[in-house]
Amino acid sequence: MVENAIKEVYTALLPKTMTIADLGCSAGPNTLLFISSIISIIVEQCKSGGDDSVELQFFLNDLPSNDFNKLFRSIEKFKKPNTTGEMAHLPPLYYIMGLTESYYNRLFPRESVHLFHSSYCLHWRSQGPEGLEAWRKTYLNEDNIYITKTTTPFVVKQFQKQFHKDFSLFLKLRHEELVHGGQMVLIFLGRKNEDVYSGDLNQLFGLVPRSLQSLVLKGLVDKEKLQSFNLPVYEPSVGEVKELVMQSHLFNMDLIKQFEANWDPLDDSEGDNVEDSACSSMNIAKCIRSILKSLIVCHFGETILDAWFAEFRCLVAKHLEKEKTKFTIIAMSLKKE
Repeated sequence: MVENAIKEVYTALLPKTMTIADLGCSAGPNTLLFISSIISIIVEQCKSGGDDSVELQFFLNDLPSNDFNKLFRSIEKFKKPNTTGEMAHLPPLYYIMGLTESYYNRLFPRESVHLFHSSYCLHWRSQGPEGLEAWRKTYLNEDNIYITKTTTPFVVKQFQKQFHKDFSLFLKLRHEELVHGGQMVLIFLGRKNEDVYSGDLNQLFGLVPRSLQSLVLKGLVDKEKLQSFNLPVYEPSVGEVKELVMQSHLFNMDLIKQFEANWDPLDDSEGDNVEDSACSSMNIAKCIRSILKSLIVCHFGETILDAWFAEFRCLVAKHLEKEKTKFTIIAMSLKKE
C-alpha cells in the first residue's frame, strides 16, 4: 500500500521535493524501515526513467515525551554509507527532521505534504472519554479501564464519541495539509465486526485492571485511583471507519483491508495453538508494559510497575493456556479529493 501510494504521487505530481510525514513514529527500528522503504521505492522509480533530481523531506512526528534522542542516534547510524559494496543507483538526497506535537493538531502549512503514514497509532485517542468522572462518588466505568462485557451502553457511547470526534478531526487536518492528489496510508488496531463488545483489545485490556485489582488487595494501589483510570483508546470496526471517511467528503478510499496478528509480537505462526505460554506471556507482557508504562506511571506512580508487570504476565499466561488470541488490524489508503 505504501509502495503504490508513493509511486502514484511521484508519477502524477513529479515533485521536485517530496514531503513525507510519519505520524506516531516512536523510536524503534520500524521508523527507519519505513524511511528505507521509501528511499528504495524512489530509487526504483528513478531507474525506470523518473526524475533523479527529486529530493525527499521526512518529518518524524510523535509526542514530546517520545525518545527523539534515541531516534536520531539511530538515524545517524542509518545514514552512514555502506562500504561493503557499491550501489547500482545513487539514492536521492533526503533530509530527516523531528516534529514534536500531537497529530490531533495542525502540523504543517496547507497543501505542503505529499504522503502521510501512520502505523499502529490511530487507535489512541487525544484523551480519555469524557463524562466518566466521579459523580456522587461513583465512577461510571469503575471495574474497567476500557470496554468489557460489563461496560454499560452509556460508557461505550462515550468511547465511541471520542473516536468519532478525534478521527473526524484527524481527517480534516490532514486534508488541509496534503497537496491535491496527496495520499495517506494508515494502519491501526480495529475489531472484526460491528459488535463493540467483541473487540480484541477488550480481552487484553480487561486483564490490566484485574492485575491492578490484585495490587489494590495488597495495599499497593488506591482503589479510587483504579476506578478513575480509563485508557484513551478505541478500536473501531471497518464499517465505522468507512462511515466517517464518507461523511467527511474529503478523501477517496483507494483500499481498506483487515487482517490479524498474534498478541505475541514474536510469534509469526498462523495456527491456533500456543507452543510456549510462559515465553509468549513474557513477550506480550513486555510489549504491553512498554505501551502502557507512561500512562500507568502518570496515574499510579512508578513504584508499582514491577509488581503490576508480574501480576499481568501471570494473567496473560493463564489466558493463553485456554486460547490463542489475535489482534485485528485495519490498513487503509486514502487519496485527497
